[in-house]
Formats: sequence, C-alpha cells, structure tokens
Amino acid sequence: MRILVTLACSVALVSVVNAQQENKQHQKKQAQPAQHAAKPTGRPAPSGSTNKRVPTAASGMQKPRTGQTSQYQTQKLNQKAKSQASTAVYQGQKGKRPETSNASYQVQKGKKNLTQVERQTAKKANEKQTARAANAGQVKGAWKPNQTKTAMGQTPAKGKVAQGKPTKPQHFNVPKQPNNAKAPPVKFQQGKHIQGSQSWQGARYTVFRNYSPQWHNQGWWHNHYNRIVFVYGAPYYWNAGYWFPAWGYYPNAYYAWDGPIYAYNNMPPDQVIANVQATLQQQGYYHGDVDGLIGPLTRGAIADYQRDNGLYVTSAIDQPTLQSLGMA
Repeated sequence: MRILVTLACSVALVSVVNAQQENKQHQKKQAQPAQHAAKPTGRPAPSGSTNKRVPTAASGMQKPRTGQTSQYQTQKLNQKAKSQASTAVYQGQKGKRPETSNASYQVQKGKKNLTQVERQTAKKANEKQTARAANAGQVKGAWKPNQTKTAMGQTPAKGKVAQGKPTKPQHFNVPKQPNNAKAPPVKFQQGKHIQGSQSWQGARYTVFRNYSPQWHNQGWWHNHYNRIVFVYGAPYYWNAGYWFPAWGYYPNAYYAWDGPIYAYNNMPPDQVIANVQATLQQQGYYHGDVDGLIGPLTRGAIADYQRDNGLYVTSAIDQPTLQSLGMA
C-alpha cells in the first residue's frame, strides 16, 4: 500500500515539475519577440539616447503590437527620411545650376564678342577717316596702316624706300628778304658734325656723316668749286648732287640752315626747299608759307614725314626723303 502511495506521489511531483518547465518555456518564448525588437541593429545609438526593452507579458505589462519598433529605430527612420529629402533638394538645385550658369556665361560671352566686333569696326572706320583726312591735307602726320614708325635717328629704314606719286617740279616766287622771325640765322661752328648722322647707314647718307662746315674766302671757293649760287644773299656751292653753305664767302651772310640740301632736278636751294614745302603742305605736314627757307617749322614737318614713313629722321632734305615724296 505504501508503494502505491509513494508511486502516486512521485507521478504527481513529476507532473508538477513538467508543468512548471512548460510554463517557463512558454514565458521565455513570449519574451523573445520583445527582446528581438529592442535589440540594436549593430550601429551605436545616438549620444544621450538609451535602448529600452519592450515589457513582456511575464512582467505583467501589455504585449507589444506586431511591427512596433524601438525609439532608436524611429529616430533613425526620421533621420533617413530627412537625409533623403535634403538629397532630393540638393540634386534638384544641382541639376538647375549648370543650366543657369551656362546661360549666363553664354550671354556674357556674346556681349564680349559683340564688343570686340564693335571695336574692330570702329578701328577700321577711324583708319578710313584718317586716311581720307590725310589725303585732303587735314591731318598732320596722319598714320596709315602698315606704316613703320621709327625713333628719331636710331632705327634704320628697312628695304626699299617707298616711291611716292611723281611730283612735277614747280617754280615759286619766293620773297627777296628772309623772315628772321620764322627762320632765325644760324652761326658757323668749326668742326661741327651733324648730330646722329653716324648711325645713318647707307651710301645715300654718307654726305651727312662726312659733313663738316668750312670757312674760306671768295678766292678759295671759286678755285675749288665752279658752281656757286646765292639765296637770300648767302652763297651755296654744289658738290656731288648736294648744295652746301659756303661759309666765309660773305662773312656776314644770312644762313637759315647749316648742312647739305639735295639738288633736286638741278634747281637752286631755295626752289628745292619751296617744292618740298608745297608737297608736305598738300599731305598735311607743313602749315607755313612756301618761302624757300628751311627754318624750324620746315625742319619739323620734314622730321614728322620721315618718322611716319620709316626713314631716318634727318630733318633735312635728303635723297631718300625726296624719293619717298615722289620728287626724285
């Protein structure tokens, strides 16, 4: 009888133990979904936040609904949504910028090209007006396209001197007495050399490089030179195609220029000077009277013409200058 009672008690005890174990397992299975939902995704939670476990039925609280997430995951989803929205706005702005920038650049480029075209057009129009004014004698020393301007007495003429339109020599009725105000007399200087002439290269400038004034009496001049003319009372002698002042022939004679003058068309010095003055006057370089005096105003006009036409700036009537003027 004891054995039966003992056996019955054992069976009852085993049943109780099994029931308790099954109850624990059931509670454990219910707690696992909540723990799984509260488990972090492997990334550290933001600073200042904590992961909270979802209460389970075993603790006496309400069971979490299906699809419920933790506070961290909610914040993460909100941040992701904001990031996607910001990215979309940025992509939209990024897509618009090149178009706007490119359009602005094209407009500015068009304006720049238009400005360049306007400048070129204005430049060509200015050159045409200058050339017309020069031909009409309105502009002094007018610049012409493709002309080479040289420094005074420094840059040699390159190549063949341009031949101007042939000009027929004329005879001018020059005054009998010189105008000392426009062409003051020059003085004799023993051993003088023409300034800058040593840099003038070429056979046609040899006479200027070698020139030095000489003082002799009338007998000496007549014994050495058989051709002597008088201009404003002053004697000039002819030698190798140039006229030179015969210093000392008349000690008190008036000379407006000390140096060689090219003997154009076998004319005396005053007529050569007058023809040069008239030609330069037609081209707008000379604005004085045609008086046959090579004074400061005439020398300045000759220098301007030589400078604008790529010649040595001799300020004198030389062969290259007359050839350029069409007078030689």
